[in-house]
Amino acid sequence: MWTILILASIAGASAEPRSFNGEKVFRVFPETYAQVQLIKSLAEHAKLDFWVPDSVDLVEPGRSVDFRAESHFVYDVQAMLEQSGMSYKILIDDLQVALDKQRDSNIRVVHSYEKYNNLDTINAWSANIAAQNPSLVSRSEIGTSYEGRPLYLLKVGKRGVNKKAVFIDCGVHAREWISPAFCQWFVEEAVNNYGSDAEFTNLLNNLDFYVLPVMNVDGYVYSWTTYRMWRKTLSVNKNSSCLGTDLNRNFDAGWCTAGASTRACDESYCGTAPESEKEAKAVADFIRANIDSIKAYLTIHSYGQMLLFPYSYTSALSKDHNELNTVAKDAVSALTSLYGTKYTYGPGASTIYLAAGGSDDWAYDAGVKYSYTFELRDEQEYGFALPESQIKPTCEETMLAVKYIVNYVLNNA
Repeated sequence: MWTILILASIAGASAEPRSFNGEKVFRVFPETYAQVQLIKSLAEHAKLDFWVPDSVDLVEPGRSVDFRAESHFVYDVQAMLEQSGMSYKILIDDLQVALDKQRDSNIRVVHSYEKYNNLDTINAWSANIAAQNPSLVSRSEIGTSYEGRPLYLLKVGKRGVNKKAVFIDCGVHAREWISPAFCQWFVEEAVNNYGSDAEFTNLLNNLDFYVLPVMNVDGYVYSWTTYRMWRKTLSVNKNSSCLGTDLNRNFDAGWCTAGASTRACDESYCGTAPESEKEAKAVADFIRANIDSIKAYLTIHSYGQMLLFPYSYTSALSKDHNELNTVAKDAVSALTSLYGTKYTYGPGASTIYLAAGGSDDWAYDAGVKYSYTFELRDEQEYGFALPESQIKPTCEETMLAVKYIVNYVLNNA
């Protein structure tokens, strides 16, 4: 795979990033409502960072919960869990050690498909791959972020008229670094295999792919320079010192009902109104403007190894449930065939948890029938600290599922 040489400067890096030394990630298994209440009490007093589910409000009996505890609360949290008799295990014993191992080097002077790349590197790469492949790739700016950064969209496909299109976005949540890595991998595979691989050649001749490598550009930069576990945007919230909105709670799909918070300091804060965030509005505006051609919407997240489809904001099944479920089942079978990675699949509400304001539900209700959310690796060990050594196998297996879905869309939409 080719690389491009760039000067990798991280904008705004004026201080050392926050350390996570001594912080632990717990997985707990509440079985009763009393144990759920204990977790909620711990969350209030120890300011826990919930990874799965992403809000304490979504904790319920019978479902495991992953959360991060800051170092000065770790022993109190562990003691409380021991005393309660609740089953638990420590997923990550020292988060900073895990993060240090996540990247094989902190020096970034080249773009690589098997490394995590900062936003400057990704933007230079997207310009370069468009410039080098003008017959297949073009780059446009569909909007800007709260802090004024451009949202660069790549259009990948052989030029033609009246083509169906697939929209893929990555980097909605800043700390999910494997997500932008997949968008870059997808574009490279498409371009590299055109003309030599019959399947990709057919796909690019007959479909256009709109690929947004990073939706939450401000948050992604912040996760590199300042706070690795940052999730939200960086917009200023009125009457609050807490920054940001959860982009995947900011779309107009059951907005701010179940599984979303009205509290600006919460990780699942829904914002002041649907599309209050510039990044969400830019994506929604683009999809609305191209709704006649866009037949599939794929949004890439981590972690948990799941393939989800509407609905997440309601437990009601979508009118296309049976077809979406069958496609998901077969896509997961394709993914698992490579490395044996186990995925679950189904409607978001029942497969993971109720969550309103998600982009996949919004796209589906807007008329994009084949709307899916991927939750990539892993499931048991690394969480958001997935090592670079897993980028290649994660992207390879995910490509099989994505290709299955888009081939189905090409033939059936």
